[in-house]
Amino acid sequence: MTRGLALAAILAGCAGDTERRAEPAASQRAASVQRATSADTAPARPGPPPQPTTPPPAPVHAPAPDADPPRTDDLVDIAAVIPDAVLDLRYATADNFTGAVLYPKAICKLRRAVAARLAKAAELLRRQDRRLLLWDCYRPSSIQEELWKRVPDPRYVANPKSGSRHSRGAAVDVALVDRAGQPVVLPTKFDEFSEAAHRDRALVGPRGVEARRLADAMAAEGFAGMPTEWWHFDAPDSAGYALSNEPL
Repeated sequence: MTRGLALAAILAGCAGDTERRAEPAASQRAASVQRATSADTAPARPGPPPQPTTPPPAPVHAPAPDADPPRTDDLVDIAAVIPDAVLDLRYATADNFTGAVLYPKAICKLRRAVAARLAKAAELLRRQDRRLLLWDCYRPSSIQEELWKRVPDPRYVANPKSGSRHSRGAAVDVALVDRAGQPVVLPTKFDEFSEAAHRDRALVGPRGVEARRLADAMAAEGFAGMPTEWWHFDAPDSAGYALSNEPL
């Protein structure tokens, strides 16, 4: 009887210990559930601001093959190169020594490289309140033959057998006007076939002031003046261009 009571007491104590150990475990589980529930219901914390997206680098293309360099020997319209030049193309009118209209239209063309030189001379003169007055530029070789028929004098008209530098697009007959396009004092008129038009006479004295101004600007860009015509200038490389009969 006594041993039975003792055994019952021992079993009761063990059961109590088990209950006491179970209580903390249950409390811990309840706390975990509460924390999880709180985490689910708590407002989300703001995350870091979105970073800007860097666009992908542009594709690298192979360089295009080099284009052909621009030509220097094609004929270009001077009106496009020197817009303020005054055009008075005499062979496009009857106001020339032949008294006949020889050009179908009044257009001044020169080889591209020659035109570039002339544009630089025009800039020098522009700083002195002067503009170019263009009397003749490129001349088809067939027109040169007509001029030779009328004046077969190599001092003033080139023999078409050898060709004129005008027909090479590398010579220009040019004078000056003032900034407003008005006439200035010039040594002679155009196509004056006399010694008065020779450079050693035309560039001296008060009447030679504008001709000297013109000659200085043209020489600064490499042009050479013709001894018998103060208005005629050849590009330094004029002989290197082929004669042409390309229509105006």
